[in-house]
Amino acid sequence: MSDEQRREEIAKALAAVEARVADACAAAGRPRAEVRLLAVTKTFPATDAALLADLGQTDLGENRDQEAGPKAAELRALRPDARPRWHMIGRLQRNKARSVVRWADEVQSVDSVRLADALAKALRSAREAGERSAPLDVLIQASLDDDPSRGGCPLPHVGELADHIAGLDGLRLRGLMAVAPLGADPAPAFARLAAAAADLRRSHPDAVELSAGMSGDLEPAIAHGSTCVRVGTALLGARGLASP
Repeated sequence: MSDEQRREEIAKALAAVEARVADACAAAGRPRAEVRLLAVTKTFPATDAALLADLGQTDLGENRDQEAGPKAAELRALRPDARPRWHMIGRLQRNKARSVVRWADEVQSVDSVRLADALAKALRSAREAGERSAPLDVLIQASLDDDPSRGGCPLPHVGELADHIAGLDGLRLRGLMAVAPLGADPAPAFARLAAAAADLRRSHPDAVELSAGMSGDLEPAIAHGSTCVRVGTALLGARGLASP
């Protein structure tokens, strides 16, 4: 496939996803501007990220640090004038914190005190080394199915984790993220998440983000207050092999 054909393919998919988001917002009685589209570029090449940037897509998400760091660097070379906002949305090991703070503007998958502490420590080191000056936005990943293999902080413990993050220098608590349970109607889970987000905002008024909904369930997520939908397959197609 030529670059122009791929651009046309992505442009068509982006328009279709935008239409779905707009329709879901209208059905929920919400302004379209309340919901941000996060394009998930995991396993796709930096050239696809560059085409998304050309089409005006500024929020890009990655699941693996070892893929994301090189991809962000390659995109800078391909599109020096682009200013994408990179989001870490996958499970993150504490030993990757130092690397992640070099490329990520936001980490959406913070699910423990130890990971939050590791990110704060890595951020201090990056600042001292002159590698970063901006704070790091973070979202707490909440568990909606209590499956430890999928990550996430149990909903009853979200408040205490939020209080801890709020006390760490350099980290900005922005809200919650979650993944719907597998093989079940996502609406009840998103309703629980919305209630948890409302509780969080009462004690942390700046934590206004709610990242929920992907290619297959963005409509019920928007109906329950999502402010960020994470879409990969519907934009870029079936997953390819991970970038080297």
